[in-house]
Amino acid sequence: MDNEVKKSYVLPLITLTTLFFMWGFITCLNDILIPYFKDVFQLEQYQATLVQLAFFLAYFFVSAIYFFVSATWGDPILKVGYKNTIALGLFISAVACFLFFIEASAEEPVFWVFLTALFLLGAGFTFLQIAANPLVASLGSSDTASSRLNLSQAFNSLGTTLAPVIGGTLIFQYFLSEGGGVSSVRIPYLVLASLLLILFGVIFFADIPAVNMKDDNRELDKLGALKYPHLVFGMIGIFCYVGAEVAIGSNLVDYMNKFHGLDNLEASRLLTFYWGGAMIGRFMGSISMSKMDLSKKIPLMVLSAVASLTLIFFTLGKAAHLNFNGVVDFFITEKVYYFLAFMTLNFFVFLLAKSVPSRTLGLFSFVNILLIVLMLSTTGNLSLWAILAVGLFNSIMFPNVITLAIDGLGKYTSQGSSLLVMMILGGALVPFFQGLVADMVNAQIAFALPLACYAYLLWYGFVGSKNKKNKTTDLTINN
Repeated sequence: MDNEVKKSYVLPLITLTTLFFMWGFITCLNDILIPYFKDVFQLEQYQATLVQLAFFLAYFFVSAIYFFVSATWGDPILKVGYKNTIALGLFISAVACFLFFIEASAEEPVFWVFLTALFLLGAGFTFLQIAANPLVASLGSSDTASSRLNLSQAFNSLGTTLAPVIGGTLIFQYFLSEGGGVSSVRIPYLVLASLLLILFGVIFFADIPAVNMKDDNRELDKLGALKYPHLVFGMIGIFCYVGAEVAIGSNLVDYMNKFHGLDNLEASRLLTFYWGGAMIGRFMGSISMSKMDLSKKIPLMVLSAVASLTLIFFTLGKAAHLNFNGVVDFFITEKVYYFLAFMTLNFFVFLLAKSVPSRTLGLFSFVNILLIVLMLSTTGNLSLWAILAVGLFNSIMFPNVITLAIDGLGKYTSQGSSLLVMMILGGALVPFFQGLVADMVNAQIAFALPLACYAYLLWYGFVGSKNKKNKTTDLTINN
């Protein structure tokens, strides 16, 4: 990780990393809500993916409004501060989760009200994304910004790893048997609302350094960020990455139902490997892209991978009430050794990339293309584990695209960040169209859509991410 981070930055980084965990956990619950609402409200697959459409449309509209305000009256974050922006996002998100609780308690719950709550939740998370990503990147040397962001995103992935198991068990098993119907989401979202309010208080009173721009007394070009080609290409990159990642996660349960005969509970547990793979890759990526010697990197990367995989098995075992022998049986019967093989490949591709963010992005995109082709051209366990292994190589994509795209933006960093967050719209559109293809053709062929997204990311990593403009002034920290 970043050895140059000042001691005064450690506590803010820990606080922000907790935030990344929470929004990862809640975001991934959407993958559980899709099959859940599909059954409760008797929906088609494309209708069920309106869950993601509502959630991620908020990213686009709120970011678009933010950019309009920034271009017209000046950057709001420069006026209210990064910390206050994050606190506002947490408060809005807590209100959204509480609305979930209220509607789930109604005698005749309505699907569109849940979609409204999801839109509001996405709006809150938009403020978190706009402020938190560049803030983490700024807390230390710019050379190791990718390492720090990968570390924070690794805890985001820890949240997405735990959500399918914990959320699936609570919604599909525990609370379903307690109350049945849509009321199963009532208590989980009340708890989430409470936790978000607590985190709001922690962030509000936390001592987080303020971020300023050098030479911020000069008038900003209202559309200055758009003059950087690597940012514009990065916007499309974020659209493709989030679209592909969310589309795969959203449609995996349906695919496992239809092509592997798994029920929702079993499928939600295997989904843990998809999101857990992202966690494994991000922990390894934070080490790989740090400035430490290779002799130290290799054992730490292996240790982090083993620890992360152990956590996945521990979580699965606890959720399914399995003892050690039960976990071993699960490992054998579900052919988890396929996943170990793909983890090994992930490790060697990291070494091949040699800590260069753009090269790592390009190589990981290439591997994901191969994995999807393998999934489409085979059947059985190999096909299943190939698509689950995509999560391993998704791992570094979001933080790497972010750091490559905002590189050298200086005083336009938060404006550029809002544009990047706007393109999280991909998470709304790509899953929806993949759901349509799944209904019109079949759930397996539909995964060809994310393949096209990874093809663009391959190009962005090797070509489009090059910063051809002179760097502007950097971010600085006020202690």
